[in-house]
Amino acid sequence: MKVIGIDPGLRSMGWGVILVQGSRLSHVANGQIKGEGDQMSDRLMSLHDGLSRVIADHAPDAAAVEQVFVNTNAAATLKLGQARGIALLVPAQAGIAVGEYAPNTIKKSVVGVGHAAKEQVQHMVKLQLPGVSLTGPDAADALAIAICHAHHLGSAASLARVRA
Repeated sequence: MKVIGIDPGLRSMGWGVILVQGSRLSHVANGQIKGEGDQMSDRLMSLHDGLSRVIADHAPDAAAVEQVFVNTNAAATLKLGQARGIALLVPAQAGIAVGEYAPNTIKKSVVGVGHAAKEQVQHMVKLQLPGVSLTGPDAADALAIAICHAHHLGSAASLARVRA
């Protein structure tokens, strides 16, 4: 099963695709989509088009997106929410179910600590996906989101087998 993780952002939307085979995870691809244009509508369109291409190119079976955390700047939070809308919409348009995870859940799943630093997350992504070449910090975060979702999917599958 292929899982895509998406780290929403207006200037840079990170994405990462992993292959899940049982408990084994392997890297497929990762990148960052730049939100281009001066107008919000232009940036959103470029993010939509770029993520649509990634989904078409890699044909993931599942997707996951980081939830927006509320910060002190309400305007920035609202703008990030619009990018997050694109991150939720594009996989849904392709018929892919989308999981959503809080930043602390992602960090705890990948690092073991909910308040891990970005550098710790990147280090653990590299350990869990040997040979990966990260295209940037947003792509590393997206791979962490994909890893988190893979762990949760695996736990759900295991629980379903126990209940059956």
